[in-house]
Amino acid sequence: MTAVLGTVGGVLASVDQDYLVQARQLQALSLAVHIPLVCFGIAFPAMVLFAEWRYLRTGDALFRTLARRWSKVMLALFAVGVVTGTILSFELGLLWPEFMAGFGNVFGLGFTLEGFSFFVEAIFIAIYVYGWDRLPPRPHFLSGIPVAIAGVTGSLFVISVNGWMNHPGGFELRDGSAVNAHPWSALFGNSYFWHEFVHMYFAGYIVAGFLVAATYAWGFLRGRRGRYERMALTIALSAAAIAAPLQVVIGDWAAREVAVAQPTKLAALEGLGPTTSGAPEHLLGWYNGHEVVYGIEIPRLLSLLAFHDPNATVQGLDAVAPQDRPPVNVVRFAFQTMVGIGTLLALLGAVYLYTRLRRKRLPRSRWFYRAVVLAGPLSVVALIAGWITTEVGRQPWIVYGVMRTTDAVTGASGIPVGYATLVLVYAGLATAVWLLLRRFRRVPLEEDHQDG
Repeated sequence: MTAVLGTVGGVLASVDQDYLVQARQLQALSLAVHIPLVCFGIAFPAMVLFAEWRYLRTGDALFRTLARRWSKVMLALFAVGVVTGTILSFELGLLWPEFMAGFGNVFGLGFTLEGFSFFVEAIFIAIYVYGWDRLPPRPHFLSGIPVAIAGVTGSLFVISVNGWMNHPGGFELRDGSAVNAHPWSALFGNSYFWHEFVHMYFAGYIVAGFLVAATYAWGFLRGRRGRYERMALTIALSAAAIAAPLQVVIGDWAAREVAVAQPTKLAALEGLGPTTSGAPEHLLGWYNGHEVVYGIEIPRLLSLLAFHDPNATVQGLDAVAPQDRPPVNVVRFAFQTMVGIGTLLALLGAVYLYTRLRRKRLPRSRWFYRAVVLAGPLSVVALIAGWITTEVGRQPWIVYGVMRTTDAVTGASGIPVGYATLVLVYAGLATAVWLLLRRFRRVPLEEDHQDG
């Protein structure tokens, strides 16, 4: 996943550069397609390996069948992720050349290391998928471990770049460009990076887990409740159900880091106009340029959540000039969407864990499985809303407090043509993935089971 830039056009002040709005939209389109694939790169290999590990421990061939069928999906999604990730890499240079020229010596190390992770993942995922009938069981299982590790490290290295963009350091600024750069300290000595990575790591398990579980929950509702389906649903839903409640705690950590490093973003998240001691929290509502109206006010809650002190002072939007503020309502809506869906997913996960651990079985209510079916796409909505919160909340800066997005964008024409082309490319990729998954689903279960 590449570091994201300003992604919502038409909501910021007009600028002189041609095609700024189109550049933002083009970047947003690519990120919306790529980020869910990153979640599968983080979490899905671990789920596949867990199924194979259960086969090695129990000798139950059905676990091997599940891991083998899932590994085909893993390979298909990896191939699509290669395409979308490559497009994003080109977009960074083509759409934001001043950013790359001025600060590439600081964050370039992150993309270099991500490249090494990609090659490791590509090599071992091929060995793993095509080695089912060619390698002994234990060496085959071991060949999948580098896939899981590389999926995590690849996202880690790129998120380190995004963390640096949100909290820059490790360089000196001279004539608008970075000099005396210290990439290691800039990327990995950056306290802002760690909460972003952990937040994304758990988001990976939430998205991958709920999306996979949603497919089997749909099968449950249609009467497909065999042992294979129960096993697959249990693994996927367990991964998501464990991660979702923990994400609430990680979100609290992330919000406190934002309060310290990016107080203007925090003020935009909550629509806080004036700097306030004992600042309230507003649920829903609309920011009218001065305050939130039509919302539900909870006194002192923002100060409590941000600083664990109900009387703490929270910096408002009035602390910076209007041109240095992000589009408040866009950020607030995205943030509250993320938090609202995340809370519902955490509750759904808690219900599943209670039933599974206390009663030693899957839930029986059809309403539960309907909720799981909805949880799949809703988890993706929450993921995208979270990245809008992070990146649009940073605007108007591409490097927070150092370089504006308007100073980084290309002046070249032709972006609308590229935009239209990418829409066609992504539509083609989506169609190809759908046809592949449909083909995998139609392979009789007995065929993979007998191959084992």
